[in-house]
Amino acid sequence: MNTSNFTIDRFFNVVGSGQAYLNLLYVLFAFPLGIFYFVFLVTGISAGVPLLIIWVGIPVLLLVGGGWWLLAAFEREMAIHWLKEEIPPMMQPSNPEGDLWSRFRTHLANPVTWKSLLYLLSKFPLGIIGFVVTVTVVSLSLSFLLMPLAYPFIDTFGPSVSFGPGIPIWQIDSLQDALLACLVGMLLWPVALHITNGLAWVNAQWAKIMLGNPQIDEADETKLEATE
Repeated sequence: MNTSNFTIDRFFNVVGSGQAYLNLLYVLFAFPLGIFYFVFLVTGISAGVPLLIIWVGIPVLLLVGGGWWLLAAFEREMAIHWLKEEIPPMMQPSNPEGDLWSRFRTHLANPVTWKSLLYLLSKFPLGIIGFVVTVTVVSLSLSFLLMPLAYPFIDTFGPSVSFGPGIPIWQIDSLQDALLACLVGMLLWPVALHITNGLAWVNAQWAKIMLGNPQIDEADETKLEATE
């Protein structure tokens, strides 16, 4: 097979890839999750910091800190199982003989503790961008693909279909035009999936950087898995 055929096959094979649709779902779910993370963290931190003067803020911030660690662990598992990205453990196995205070200091000294906070906050803008781009390309592709079913009803809402300011209006008022639009949709659908695959790749790399501790070697990882 020559290079051009390989490229064409790779372009269209994404349509039958289950991972591509899993990536699409991941990018869509990132939006509501990002909103939840942002509201939880901003509300908890903004409420806990002022209350430190009366000591009430300490348990509030501890709860928020524990919450963001669990949410970061959830995001790491999603990146591993949904995006198939290998991410190192978030922390080294704790010493069962150590006291609570030493474990807490180790947790605070772990760079992933603070990187995970930044990751959860960044999930909000990344989720918005991913959601807007995904909904746009997917809805555009599906509108073309479904045109043979929808074109008889176009006259109900108007005699033509407009694609935006400055873009020529394409009048779809016959089955021939609708089938041509469907063919365009068949070409746009793999483009949409490749775009969402790219967005998922960016999310996977960001999760790998922010949610994994690369200093943990394989022996520590094996020990950690044995303790879970």
